[in-house]
Amino acid sequence: RYSLQDIPDPNLYRDVYPYDDIPKIAFNHRRVPISMPEDVWITDTSFRDGQQSMAPYTVKQIVDLYKLLSRLGGPYGIIRQTEFFIYSQKDRKAVEKCMELDLKFPEITTWIRASKEDFRLARDLGIKETGILVSCSDYHIFKKMKMTRQQCLDYYLGTIKDAFNAGVIPRCHLEDITRADFYGFVVPFVNELQALSREAGIPVKIRACDTMGYGVPYTEVALPRSVPGIIYGLQHYSDVPSEMLEWHGHNDFYKAVANASTAWLYGACAVNCSLLGIGERTGNVPLEAMVFEYASLRGSMDGMETLGVIFAKNLNLSIGNFVMIFNVILYLTIGIINTSFVFNRIIRSDLNNDSCWIENDYLTYLDSTHGEFETSTLDLSFLWLFGLRCHNRFIIFVKDNFCIVNSLGYVTKNIKCNLWSHIEELSVLTNTEG
Repeated sequence: RYSLQDIPDPNLYRDVYPYDDIPKIAFNHRRVPISMPEDVWITDTSFRDGQQSMAPYTVKQIVDLYKLLSRLGGPYGIIRQTEFFIYSQKDRKAVEKCMELDLKFPEITTWIRASKEDFRLARDLGIKETGILVSCSDYHIFKKMKMTRQQCLDYYLGTIKDAFNAGVIPRCHLEDITRADFYGFVVPFVNELQALSREAGIPVKIRACDTMGYGVPYTEVALPRSVPGIIYGLQHYSDVPSEMLEWHGHNDFYKAVANASTAWLYGACAVNCSLLGIGERTGNVPLEAMVFEYASLRGSMDGMETLGVIFAKNLNLSIGNFVMIFNVILYLTIGIINTSFVFNRIIRSDLNNDSCWIENDYLTYLDSTHGEFETSTLDLSFLWLFGLRCHNRFIIFVKDNFCIVNSLGYVTKNIKCNLWSHIEELSVLTNTEG
C-alpha cells in the first residue's frame, strides 16, 4: 500500500510538461494487461461540461435532450447516467422537470464542488448520486486551492463523509489526474475513500478526469499520462472495482475517443461523454462516437436507437442555428452523407469509399416523417433526407429542393430541382467556390 507523500513543494512534472514547449510522452516500458469488463456503458455530461463552452440550455432544451438520451441509450440503459449543474434556479428546475418524466435511464445525477453548501443542494433535490470535484494534481492543490496535500485530503474527506451520512453515493471526480502524483497522492487518497466506503456500507465511485487532454492510450507509457496505467493502478492498488470506475476525457490533443476506448479495454466500465463532444475548450469525448465504439467492441448495438431522425429532430434544440459537422459518425447518425458516398452509390461501387451501408428505406423514412422545409438558417430539424458536405459547405436535399449552406449555417442558394436528373449540375455546384 502507498502512503500520502505530503511534500512541501508541488510536483509539476516539468520534464513532461515544460509549459514553454510541447508536452512530452515518456515511456517506462511497463505493460499492463487488457481486462475489458463483461459490461460497459456510457455516461453523459452534456448538461454539465457541455454547458461550459456555449450559451446555457433552456429548461425545455434540457428536457428534450434528456428524452433523446433515454431513447438513444435503449431499453438496457447503455447511456446509464447524466449529470446536471444545480447552482441556479433554472438548473434546479431542469432537474425537477427531468425527474418528473420518471425515465429509468439515464439516471439523473448532479455535480458539485467539495463543499458542504454544495452538498446540501444535491441532498435537498433528493439526488441518489452526486459527483464531487476532488482535484488531485499539485497544480490544483498548491496553486489553486493554496493547500498542502494533507490539508486537501482532509478537506475532501470531510465533504464525502457528509454524503455517506446522508446515504448518497459520492462519485469522486479526480480532476487533472494526468498531471497528478499517482502513487504520492491519488492512490493514498482513493484508499482513504475505499475505507470510508466500507465503514458506511455505501459504494464510492471514482471518475478519472483527464482534464487537460494529456492522457495517451499507448502501451508502455509512464504515469501520469498513461491511460492503461491509471486504470490498472486504481484497480490493483486501490481495489476499485470496474463497475465503480469511470473515465472522463478531453480532446485537446485529439485522443479523446482513443483514450475512452482504452479505458474500457483496460478495466473501466464507464466512459463519460457529451453530445457532439461539446464541452470545455476543445470538448469532451463525443457520445455518438462511443455509441459506435461500443457496437464495434461488443459486436452489437444492444438496443441503442441510432436512427438519424432522433438526432435530426432534436439536435437543433441544443445548439440553435449553428453546427459544425466534421466526422463520419455524425454523417451516419443523422443522415448527412459526404460527396463520395452519394456519387459512389449512384455512379461507381458501394465499396469504394463507404464505411458502412445505409438502407434505402432509411431515407424514405426520414422523408416521410416530417413537415415543411425551412430555408432561412441551418436548423438540423430540416435535415430530413440527406446532405453533402463539400469545401466547408453543405448541400441539403429535401424532396425536390436543395440549398447550399455555408460553414456558418446560412443559406447562400436555394434551388428547386430534381436531384436525380441534375446529378451532373450538382457535381459542378459542389466543386465551385463562392
